[in-house]
Amino acid sequence: MTGKERREQLLDVSRALFAEKGFEATSIEEIAHRASVSKPVVYEHFGGKEGIYAVVVDREMQRLMDQIVEALDGGSHPRELLEKAACALLDYIEGSTDGFRILVRDSPVASSSGTFSSLLNDIASQVEHILGVHFAKQGYDRKLAALYAQALVGMVALTGQWWLEVRKPKKDEVAAHLVNLAWKGLSAMDHKPKLRIRS
Repeated sequence: MTGKERREQLLDVSRALFAEKGFEATSIEEIAHRASVSKPVVYEHFGGKEGIYAVVVDREMQRLMDQIVEALDGGSHPRELLEKAACALLDYIEGSTDGFRILVRDSPVASSSGTFSSLLNDIASQVEHILGVHFAKQGYDRKLAALYAQALVGMVALTGQWWLEVRKPKKDEVAAHLVNLAWKGLSAMDHKPKLRIRS
C-alpha cells in the first residue's frame, strides 16, 4: 500500500469509528487495529487522534458545503432554491450518513462554535446573499435576509438531524413538507405537498 493509499484507508477507518462511537470513545489503538497497522503508523500520518479527526471533519464539511452551494447555483425562483437546498441536505444525509453523524454528534446546533454550527453559519451566509437579491427585487428590507436565512437553514438542519435517525417519511416527502412550511407558512400549507423540481 502506498503512503497515500494508507492515509485514505486510515481516514476511512477513522470516519467509520467516529460516526459509530464519537470522538471521545474512539482511540488510536482501535483505529490502528481496524486498519491492521501499528499505532506509530497512525501517528506518522496524522500526529494523533485530533489530527485525523480534523481531517475527517474538514472533508465532511467541504462535501456538504459543496453540495449545498451547487444546489443553490443557477436557481432563479426562491421556492426552487429552497427545494434544492432542502434536497441537497437530505441527499447528503442519505448518501453520507457517517459523515453527517460526525458533524452533528460532537457539535450541537445550539452552540455558537463547533463544526456543524460553523458550517450552518457558512450555509446561512450563502442563503442570505441569495435571499438579499430576491428581497431587493420584491421591495422587502434586504437587511432581513440574514434573519430569514438563519431561520430556513436552522429549520432544515434540525429536521435533517431528526430524519437521520427515523428515515420516515421518505426523503422527498420530508423536503416537500419543509418547503411547504417555509413557503406557505402554517396558515396556508397544502395537505399533500409535492416537490416541483422532482415531480
